[in-house]
Amino acid sequence: MLTDIEIAQQAHMLPITEVAASLGIDPDDLELYGRYKAKLSDTLAKKAASNPDGKLILVTAINPTPAGEGKTTTSVGLGQAMAKLGKKAVLALREPSLGPVFGIKGGAAGGGYSQVVPMEDINLHFTGDMHAITAANNLLCAMVDNSLQQGNPLGIDPRRILFKRCLDMNDRALRHTVIGLGGKANGVPREDGFIITVASEIMAILCLAEDLQDLKKRMGDILVAWTYDNKPVYARDLKADGAMAALMKDAIKPNLVQTLENTPVLIHGGPFANIAHGCNSVRATKLALKLGDYCITEAGFGSDLGAEKFFDIKCRYAGLTPACAVVVATVRALKYNGGVAKADLGAENVGALEKGIVNLRAHVENMRKFGIPAVVAINRFGTDTDAEIAVIDRCCQELGVPYALSEVFAKGGEGGIELAKAVLSVIEGEGAPEDHFHPLYPLELTVEEKIEKIARDIYGADGVEYTAAARKAIKEIEGLGASGLPVCMAKTQYSLSDDPKKLGRPNHFTITVSEVRLSAGAGFIVVQTGSIMTMPGLPKVPSAEKIDVDADGNISGLF
Repeated sequence: MLTDIEIAQQAHMLPITEVAASLGIDPDDLELYGRYKAKLSDTLAKKAASNPDGKLILVTAINPTPAGEGKTTTSVGLGQAMAKLGKKAVLALREPSLGPVFGIKGGAAGGGYSQVVPMEDINLHFTGDMHAITAANNLLCAMVDNSLQQGNPLGIDPRRILFKRCLDMNDRALRHTVIGLGGKANGVPREDGFIITVASEIMAILCLAEDLQDLKKRMGDILVAWTYDNKPVYARDLKADGAMAALMKDAIKPNLVQTLENTPVLIHGGPFANIAHGCNSVRATKLALKLGDYCITEAGFGSDLGAEKFFDIKCRYAGLTPACAVVVATVRALKYNGGVAKADLGAENVGALEKGIVNLRAHVENMRKFGIPAVVAINRFGTDTDAEIAVIDRCCQELGVPYALSEVFAKGGEGGIELAKAVLSVIEGEGAPEDHFHPLYPLELTVEEKIEKIARDIYGADGVEYTAAARKAIKEIEGLGASGLPVCMAKTQYSLSDDPKKLGRPNHFTITVSEVRLSAGAGFIVVQTGSIMTMPGLPKVPSAEKIDVDADGNISGLF
């Protein structure tokens, strides 16, 4: 059996100019990064502005498990299947972070015969967007510390600097640091720390900005610190916004690549959904809607995280109206939610499946709370039995939701035909639902009311508890007049609750809010729950140990 990278390396890729031509993109609107990658010019969006919008399809999932769900694989396979049905589909996906690539989760280019290529480039440096974000983030940090060193003209309190350095790597040793040691010439000593690049506010700004000028304004709006006399300090006060935007002038342009079957893909931006808002860029999604009849996009982790933020943050700000949500699940993952150990998931266990399928029910029901019709995609494994599929069938019938078995990992687009037809039937078939999409909550609610709405309606919590520090931060945000922003929940991806060990559909629990901070540039309030961390660590055996490159530059071990 071939590995993902071996399949990808055998792919017949078209020159990216041909992929672009299939979408009506002129060569003048391409900024080539070799034969198979390109950035799309700023003028392309203006040229395509008069095109009608295609239909927006969101791919989300149940809570992730060690068994894997295959959300990105399903997204890619669905796009390829649409093309086989003669539909003009464009994928809009996130860029992988080097943290998971060298850690434990893997990349974000799909798998098997439903991948985006060139997968090695996409999973590693790609077109340099992650590096630009890291540089812009750390430039701001350097300017904060330089201001302290140069007499502190803004009166910044070193104990209340909010903005942290970042690195696109899992490095737990950098979560909490002390900087400025070594004497007067080396800066003012203070506590600091690093977050992973994909959790940076710069990443969120890239993904929500309409254009370069909007990005620069948002950069200036970043709340950096507080002064000794309790006044906010923004990036614009340090005169950092112009230089930061200059570093991002190319990164803001979406990237064009292709699937194994040459379906066009826009990959741009990559915030995690457990600690950030989990969606690719607004620019890429809007452009994909103008270039194709269908835009297939995905949001990170389960619907309780990625989809909720996609609807409440991205769609709200960008004016997007999703036509359908695909909820990805596997029999194996549902059995895991029913208490089966990872090693035993290949054996038939109808009882565990019936117990764990409540997780799927919760995610389907959550889609309806946004007025979105859903289709369930069962990412099929060879170990799935007829008796187990019958449980899925019965559950979906009770929910009144269509489902399809998906074999896109093994068969590519051909294995997604059934799923594509189910999605098309929901969107365009007889009796297709009218547009009733709406966010979960109005922005007029208080910060605590918004948090409570998500916790109760999406997670199924009985209520919310706050630390003293969280309540104090909410009062400060209210004092800045920013309480009307949406909230971005940072929570474990493994459970509907904030406890990763509570699988299935937990009940009788409360959500604990440990920290609240304002991302004024991004335009949302980050709410940290439980023990979620913004800088992950490497596992005992990191994936980096298996990755290698030979004398000819051929990479191996990359999934």
